[in-house]
Amino acid sequence: MILTVPFMARAMAELALLALICGPVGVFVFARRLSFVSDALTHTVFPGVVIGFLAGGVEGLVVGALVAGLLTAVVLTLLTRSGALSDDASTAVVLTAMFSIGVVLVSRESSYTSDLTSFLFGRLLTVTPRQIVETAALAAVILAMLAIAARPLLFRTFDPAAAAAAGYRLFWLDLWLNVIVALVVVAAVRAVGTILVVALLIIPAAAARLITARLAAMAVIGTVLILLAGYGGLWISWTASVDHGIALTSASAVVLLLVAAYLLLLPLRRFLPTRGRSLSRGATPPTRKDSPHELVG
Repeated sequence: MILTVPFMARAMAELALLALICGPVGVFVFARRLSFVSDALTHTVFPGVVIGFLAGGVEGLVVGALVAGLLTAVVLTLLTRSGALSDDASTAVVLTAMFSIGVVLVSRESSYTSDLTSFLFGRLLTVTPRQIVETAALAAVILAMLAIAARPLLFRTFDPAAAAAAGYRLFWLDLWLNVIVALVVVAAVRAVGTILVVALLIIPAAAARLITARLAAMAVIGTVLILLAGYGGLWISWTASVDHGIALTSASAVVLLLVAAYLLLLPLRRFLPTRGRSLSRGATPPTRKDSPHELVG
C-alpha cells in the first residue's frame, strides 16, 4: 500500500487538507462564475513565490505567496468594483502584469531558472510535516472565514440587489471571498504549484454540479472527488515511476483524474431537473422556493 511510504502518506495528508477547503470554496467560485478570477489569483501569487524563494528559500514561499495573494485580492476587488474596466479586462491586466513580473525575476537569476517548473507545478512528494501543519492552520482560517460569511455570500451570489438593500456591503463581501480564494491558493501553491491550484477549485465543483444543484451536496461531492483523485493520482504516479519507469508527476496525475471524473459524469447532466440548471448559468433563482437557504440544504 502506497500510504505506508512516509513521503506518500505526507502527500496524501496534504491533499486531504486541500480537499477540505477546495471542495466548499470551489462551490462559491463556481456559483459566482469566478473561474477566471481564481485563475488570475493562482498566477498572480507567482512573483510573491519567486521573491519569497529568493529571500528565504523554500521556507519563504508561504510568506511571499501570502503577501502577493492578499495584495491581488484587494487590487482585483477595487478594479472590478470601480467599473473603470470590465471584470474580465481588469482580471486580465492584473494576471498578465503579475505573472510577467514573476517570470522576469526568475529569468534574472539563472541559478533559479531550473526551479520554474516546481513553482508552476509544485512538489507534492516533498511535502514536509511542517508544511502540513502550515496548511492545516491555513485550512482552519479559511473554513472559519467561510463559515462566518456563508449566508451573506450566498445572498450576494443569487440576489446582489436584495443583498445590498438588506444592508450588506457588496464590496466587502467580494473582498472577503477573494481573500478566501487567495488563501486557498497560498495553502496549495507549494504542493501543486500555481497552475494546478485552479483545477482543484474549479473541476470538482463543476463535476459535482453535473449531478446535483444543492450547494451543500456540491461541496461534499467536490471534497470526496479530490480525496479519491488524490489517492488515485498518487497510486498512478507511483506505479508509473516504480514499475514502468515513466516519469509522471503526482499533482498532474491528480488533476487528470479530476478531469476524467468530470467527463464520466458529463452524460448525467441531461437527467438533472431543468429548474436546477440556473446555478451553472449564474442566473438568479426565479422564486423564493429557490432561495439560497434551499440550495444549501
